[in-house]
Amino acid sequence: MNHTAHILVVDDHADIRELVQRFLEKHGFTASTAENGTEMRKLMQTENFDLIVLDIMMPGEDGLTICRSLREAGNKIPIIMLTAMNEDTDLIVGLELGADDYLTKPFNPRELLARIRAVLRRTDNVKEPEDQPTNIKFYNFSNWTLDMNKRELYDANGSLVDLSTAEFELLTTFLRHPQKTLSRDQLLDLARGREAQVFVRSIDTLVSRLRRKLKNSDNAELIKTVWGGGYCFISEVKYEA
Repeated sequence: MNHTAHILVVDDHADIRELVQRFLEKHGFTASTAENGTEMRKLMQTENFDLIVLDIMMPGEDGLTICRSLREAGNKIPIIMLTAMNEDTDLIVGLELGADDYLTKPFNPRELLARIRAVLRRTDNVKEPEDQPTNIKFYNFSNWTLDMNKRELYDANGSLVDLSTAEFELLTTFLRHPQKTLSRDQLLDLARGREAQVFVRSIDTLVSRLRRKLKNSDNAELIKTVWGGGYCFISEVKYEA
């Protein structure tokens, strides 16, 4: 990022808020703190933040509820969840709701710093393309049509091809970034369809499933593997808004 990132730490424990704030400021970040969701929202009305460090276990409105409300409101700010519980279910729920990463308490501040830097790098490199409108109705590519409103894929003969939610989100991501190599981490950020499959199953498995469904009569593959880099959707893509 080309500016000093501003981090918001939301935790009901004052000692953790102060520790993290001092540590982040020591390492070149601007940091603010909030005790709960109410304080967080007040700060967000007047300040612009680049990332939120959000505790899950808070009295009243917990971190999962806060994360869900931000994502449902269309707020895509990166979120790193803090949890004292080491249960996979809670961590997966947080990721499904739209969190970008998580860290289990007690944690080493240096590990939190590394995760913050990694998430900021990842999300800063995967912004949606500015030359495409957000209200696209159809994508057309290699005799295929994706109906965004119905969330349906049609082949050259007009036949419907069934897609899971995760496959639809992954295909949409490729169509919004055609002829551009996307790493697995970038695909996770862009294609998270708020569905567990995107997180608990590998991107490689999803790509393989999508490839099989996108086979044309000439068997040409539309998704190219870039060794050491990720995947690239090689077809020309047109859209109708």
